[in-house]
Amino acid sequence: MSYLHDKNVLVTGALGGIGSAICLAYARQGAGIIIHDRVAADEEAVAALKAQLLSVGAREVCYQQADLGSRQEIHAMFARLREEQRDVDVLVNNAAIQKTSPIADFPDDLWESIIAINLVAVYHCTKQALVDMRRKGWGRVINLASVHGLVASVDKSAYVAAKHGVVGFTREVALETAGQGITVNAICPGWTDTPIIAPQIEARQQRLGSSREEAIRHLVSEKQPDGGLIPPAHVAELALFLGGESARHITGTAMPIDGGWTCV
Repeated sequence: MSYLHDKNVLVTGALGGIGSAICLAYARQGAGIIIHDRVAADEEAVAALKAQLLSVGAREVCYQQADLGSRQEIHAMFARLREEQRDVDVLVNNAAIQKTSPIADFPDDLWESIIAINLVAVYHCTKQALVDMRRKGWGRVINLASVHGLVASVDKSAYVAAKHGVVGFTREVALETAGQGITVNAICPGWTDTPIIAPQIEARQQRLGSSREEAIRHLVSEKQPDGGLIPPAHVAELALFLGGESARHITGTAMPIDGGWTCV
């Protein structure tokens, strides 16, 4: 029996590519999965993911809706989980939004929303989950920080600022929780095959007048030497490892999975 059979895993932004892959990785180990999304989701999509997770071995699956841009909704989500007696043993802060634009043209409200969802929500979710983890003397916090938590790219000021903040926050909370049976780590993926990069691929395709495959190669190879999109399942396997007993002495790290992007 897996060590995760009695653990609950909360994945924010779970209906997206990386989020659903992480849910599947933990479900295969028999964990209870708490899937989250920020808006009212398509009931069929939620039902399909629940069925898939249960079919591969999840102990149980529940769905939580909350706008991570709202502190009140985050607190309400954790209050519901406590009422349902669902402790959060593994927290995966995965939810994120993106916008590319020069700073001079960046909509102020959207800039602040990106910071709120990509960074401030990580603080609130972590703070809430640590209550459960400290009571039990065991916990894992895994933050999806992006390669942009380590390096910058043009026209991504809000995203880069938020993800750099996530890396710094990860390191600080790792120090606060050291010796408490809790680890806090960040994963920093490069170009990953998820919907969040679709607008950039489409823009490159239009600019080049090329196929989607050619546009992906052209876009990705500018930064990522291996030239290929990272499958979400590969990110999920790293998240699963960080949630395990073999990683109990790994904390405060920011692990790139970026095809060589940050080598230089």
